[in-house]
Parts: sequence; structure tokens; C-alpha cells
Amino acid sequence: MKIIDLKVEFIDALSDLYPSQEVLSFFTILAEKHLDLSRLEVALKPNHSVSLTVSKKIKNAIQRLRKFEPIQYIVNEVEFYNLKFYVNRNVFIPRPETEELVFWIVDRHKNRDSKLRRILDIGTGSGCIAISLAFNLPDCEVSAFDISSEALDVARKNAIINNVNVDFFKEDVLNCKKLPKKYDIIVSNPPYIIENEKNKMQSNVLKYEPDIALFVNNDDPLLFYRKIAQLGQKHLISEGSIYFEINEYLGSELLILFKTEGYKEITLHKDIFGKYRMVKCRRDE
Repeated sequence: MKIIDLKVEFIDALSDLYPSQEVLSFFTILAEKHLDLSRLEVALKPNHSVSLTVSKKIKNAIQRLRKFEPIQYIVNEVEFYNLKFYVNRNVFIPRPETEELVFWIVDRHKNRDSKLRRILDIGTGSGCIAISLAFNLPDCEVSAFDISSEALDVARKNAIINNVNVDFFKEDVLNCKKLPKKYDIIVSNPPYIIENEKNKMQSNVLKYEPDIALFVNNDDPLLFYRKIAQLGQKHLISEGSIYFEINEYLGSELLILFKTEGYKEITLHKDIFGKYRMVKCRRDE
């Protein structure tokens, strides 16, 4: 079988479920992965032969895509902040808005005279935040924890893939009374989707991505932010900062929360779509 023949079969099998551009994107991702060709080579070599083994892998991917499994889980890979990350169903798939959170931190601190000493990422999942910060701020000591042993296995694998040193450890933030050190920055992308919002979400997210990384109870949607803010008061250095990814609908409530918890310079930050998806605050002493 040739690439062009497999491509036609692929498009025919998925055109009733996905937009045409998305189907083409899926095919290119799979062809790059299994044929070891660049995106350009996939386009320029339609008559390149495809082995039976590769053909079976791509046809298996068709069946998974027809069940709306995310392509990132099918190829076990996602690009984040110009780095490659392994992902599986034990971790939330990194999103572009989280890249913006990393950029905000790196942009503010990379070329400053006063270097960061320590950063802690809480609820690290795939390790995308911690690893990207360690890669871009190589003089800083980066640590990260998660409640899930399976997620930590993925994060440690990603640190090896990207050749960075991050101290990963297991901890339940809601039951955490003490952190190992004091930190210049604490960063977190905690669960912030309210249970009531489930009906607005795509089925592939609900079916395949881990609930523990996504959802928070309707009765206390600021639970994780409050707990991390309280830990920050004990374990941030003087004038240390916390950076959070947030639910766009909870910005006003979070401003009040961080002020109540004793923080200053509380700043909401918009993403590229103009939505308030990040917040930064500093320890007030």
C-alpha cells in the first residue's frame, strides 16, 4: 500500500465524524509517527510504500479515533513549549493556555539579575510545567509533586526525554501540612472545572482524560487555590510568588481569596483569546 491509498482510506473512514482539516492533521501526525517522515515528506511522497505493520497501526488508530479517543493518547506524544512529552491516559493532555502560564513565568524571570533559586509545581501531571521551567531556567532548582503515582511515572519519563533534572515526589496537596523547602515560586494548574460545567465539555475529554486532574466539587471550587495559598504563606520566601492557571469564570472570587489569605500585587492575566486564565500574587512580607 502507498501513502496516498492509505490517506484516502483514512479520510473516508473519519470524514463523517471530524472536520476535513482535522482529519488531515490526524493523518499527518500518524504518518510522521509511524513512517519516520517529516510533515513535508508525507505531503511530497504520496507513492512512498507503507508496510503492512504500519498500515495496521494506522487502521487501529482509525478505530480509536472513531471512538473519539484523543490523538495525543493514540501516538503517546504531545508538543508543549517546543518540547516533546510522552502522555497516556494517566495524565491530562497539556493545553496551549498552560504554555502561556509557563511563558509568563519564563518571560518575567529569565533575564533578571536576581536569579530564581527554587520553583515548586503542585499537581504536576505529565510534568509539562516543571520540565519546561527546568529547561528554560536551567540555574533554578525545580521540584514537583502529584497525588498520582502513575502520573509521576509519566513525569519522570518526560524529564529523561527532555534531559532535565526535576525532583518529583508523591504528595496529596489537600492533606499536606509541610513542604520540603522554601521556594521563590509556587506554580500550579489545579483541578478547576466545576462539576456543573461537565455538560459543556467535549465527550472525548470526559471519556478519556483523568477526572482527578480536571474536576472540583461545586460546593467549593476554590478548594485547591485556598490550600496552595495557605502553603505558600509558610513555604514561599519573602516576596515569593504564586502563579496559577484558573477557571475563566472564577477570577473575581480568586482576587478576593488571595487578598484574604494575605497576598499582594494580585494580577489577573489574559490568554491569547482575551480570557482571564492566569493569576499571579506575591507573599506580603
